[in-house]
This record gives sequence, structure tokens and C-alpha cells, in this order.
Amino acid sequence: MGLTRDPGPGETCEFYYCVLESRSFLEKMVVSEHTVPFFIPIQEAEADYLSSNAMKFIDYVGDCLQGYVDRREQVRLLKELYRNEIGELYHSLSYNLIEFVIDDLDWWVSVTVSLRYGDLVSVLPTRTKVLAWPVHGSKQVILSGGRRANGPGVTQLIPTHLAFAEEALRTLGLPEAYAEIMLSMKPALQQLFPSQGTVVS
Repeated sequence: MGLTRDPGPGETCEFYYCVLESRSFLEKMVVSEHTVPFFIPIQEAEADYLSSNAMKFIDYVGDCLQGYVDRREQVRLLKELYRNEIGELYHSLSYNLIEFVIDDLDWWVSVTVSLRYGDLVSVLPTRTKVLAWPVHGSKQVILSGGRRANGPGVTQLIPTHLAFAEEALRTLGLPEAYAEIMLSMKPALQQLFPSQGTVVS
């Protein structure tokens, strides 16, 4: 069988193949070879679906591939459109874990974003965390878990959740959510941290 992911405007198709075979009509089909990425659970899908319903197997693997490519394209667009605003960005190979830092303005606040996707099919995160970290001194990047990306020796205060940003990320694709978040970011930070300095646009 052949699997393709739906291309966006101006994009090319991506093709994957998965060869199914059976020695006789009475024997169940098995996967003999494929080009599906290793993090797609082919063996589990084969055990769960292929012995009883080949179409369910095909649909599930296709949905996992589509979800993977959609998440990857969202990250690609985010980096392409906002490369001057996004600091360090990390993601898992399957793009079901994404973390990045908003790092474009002379704020006295570092904003970190963490996204978790409930399964390989999802194109919107099931868990979102957006934290504003007030810092003193030179601007510092702090990732989830309190890891410092740069600027050692800066005093770290208690972070604050940005609920409006977390809600946008749960309901919109990543580039669209980012654009909406940035519209509200400046007044939100000024309200949360009025003593941390001036937030400039």
C-alpha cells in the first residue's frame, strides 16, 4: 500500500510505503517492509488492527503520518515567519513535544512555551504551559524545569502562567496561535510585572 500526506499550498507530496503480505488466503497479513518513520508504532498497529481489519490499520498509520507532518510543518512555519522572535527551540523526533522561548524584545521577562500532544495523531496540543519568568540584570532564557540557556548569575523569581496564551495554543495551529498571543503579550506583561521595567514594542 502507499501512504501520502496531504500537501499544503505550494508544497509537494510526501510518499511512504508499507508492504503487506500473506502466504495464503487463510493466513493473516503481515508487514514485510515499510518506509514509515520508526516512531510510528507499526508493530502495535499490526497486532491491533491488521489481523482483523486491514483498512483500520491503513487509516491509523495514515492518520499518525498526517499528524506528524502537520505538527512538523507548524514548527517549520513558526521558525520561518518569526525567526527573529523565537529563541531556542526544541522538539522530539515525532514533534509531539515542542518547547521554545520568545526572545525578540528587550523585556525584563523571559517567556517559555511548552507543548505536549496526547498521541501521534493530534495536531493540537493536549497540554500547554506558557510561563513568564521575571529576571533581573541581562536578559536570560529559562527553559522548562528551570534550565538556563544563557546569562548565568541572573536572579530568578517565581514564574507566572499566561492563561490567555495557553488557551490560544490549545485551540489554534502553532503559527496562528503565536500571532494571536503576541497581540496581547505586551499589555499582559505590563500588567503582571509593572515594576520589572518597560516593555517596548
